[in-house]
Amino acid sequence: MKVTTAFLAILLVAMDAGATDGTVEIQKFAFVPQEITITPGAKVTWINRDETPHQIKAGDGSFTSKALDTDDRHEQVFATAGDFSYVCTLHPFMTGIVHVKK
Repeated sequence: MKVTTAFLAILLVAMDAGATDGTVEIQKFAFVPQEITITPGAKVTWINRDETPHQIKAGDGSFTSKALDTDDRHEQVFATAGDFSYVCTLHPFMTGIVHVKK
């Protein structure tokens, strides 16, 4: 059986259609919610609602945002299952975790 590129593209789109995206707001020097659960292939969007800049960095160093001013956003797609911790590099007491579950 020969698999075509078009078939593979349709299959990938169909698989990604089940991804559940999530949003984390940064407010009052906290990530809200502090823990979020998404599915593989989904993205998380962080939105800074504070008047103070924040910068997000993964515990494993896999991603880092720019410094986010008020209402700035950072989006990150999580392709694989696992637990991904992160911190605000400017305020290290601010921590969160993304749970990616199938």
